[in-house]
Amino acid sequence: MKKVTFSVIICLFTTALMAQTGGPKSVAFKEAKMDLAYNNYLQLKDALVASKPDAAKEAALKLKTSLVPINDSKNAMSEATKISKASTMEEMRKSFASLSTAMTAIVKGGQLSKGVLYLEYCPMANNNTGAYWLSNEKEIKNPYFGDKMLKCGSVKETIN
Repeated sequence: MKKVTFSVIICLFTTALMAQTGGPKSVAFKEAKMDLAYNNYLQLKDALVASKPDAAKEAALKLKTSLVPINDSKNAMSEATKISKASTMEEMRKSFASLSTAMTAIVKGGQLSKGVLYLEYCPMANNNTGAYWLSNEKEIKNPYFGDKMLKCGSVKETIN
């Protein structure tokens, strides 16, 4: 009973601390349009991690719309469109690799004002040619394989 009570207290303390500090997912850009686009990208990534095609399509459409006011986002918008129209998770994940490359360039030019982003890499994605993705958590959650290989990958760059 003491272990359970202690565990509950630790969980509550950790949750409260993360809420105060913004938690591991707290990032912000100097422009609100970048915040919206990046958050929509994260929703798409999370849907791919969870292997939820309908959620991925919905997030891709939101991302495409949020990219409209952002300079140099034509390639990212094109890939988001492909994801929203894809019929398989494999097609979505292939386009997500190109989308992530485009989003990395956009994010690096977007002037992060709070938090840290991670450029992560899976060497086995895209038939072993490898692919990157963005995350605001150091912990690897691979969008290219979902739960089949959730932890496959590594952090290649820290963006702050």
